[in-house]
Amino acid sequence: MQLSRVSVSLLALCTVGLLSFSGHNYRKVRFNRLNSELNGTPRLMVDKTDYELSIFDDEGWYATYPVVFGEKTLGDKMWEGDRKTPEGEYKIISKRPHDKWGKIMLLDYPTPADWAKYKDRKTKGLIPKNKGIGNGIAIHGTWMRDDMAVDYFQNWTNGCVSLKRSEMDELYEMIPIGTKVTIRK
Repeated sequence: MQLSRVSVSLLALCTVGLLSFSGHNYRKVRFNRLNSELNGTPRLMVDKTDYELSIFDDEGWYATYPVVFGEKTLGDKMWEGDRKTPEGEYKIISKRPHDKWGKIMLLDYPTPADWAKYKDRKTKGLIPKNKGIGNGIAIHGTWMRDDMAVDYFQNWTNGCVSLKRSEMDELYEMIPIGTKVTIRK
């Protein structure tokens, strides 16, 4: 009798454990069902708090993609190497394939507004004297076979915005150089 209770308990524990893996919710792209194609000039809104990149066009909201960033606090970029994603108004200045991340769209960081924030923070002593402002902020895919980082909200970049590789391929095809990008918390 005692052995059967242990067996039943072990079976129940294994079943619960296996079912917990099967219920994983993958983060998915959401599309506006009433707006089936991009119309007019696209713009991107990156919301760090919601871990989302949304596309808007002349008719309004078009789609939202799940993304991740750099440092987990989601604070504004202070200096090069802090792994924080900057906040502000940017534009895409180049697009190209990338060996590590599939595709990459480079932003015009640092802008004059970023330089002003940097100099103000440096004057206030918030930035160490030996730290520069940095550059090279982009929107790009994940490492090969590492899309789960996006599903699990794993902030892994050095300050960039990262999407799943296949979703970056979609975004790359529809978003032209010169597109305005707003990054906010």
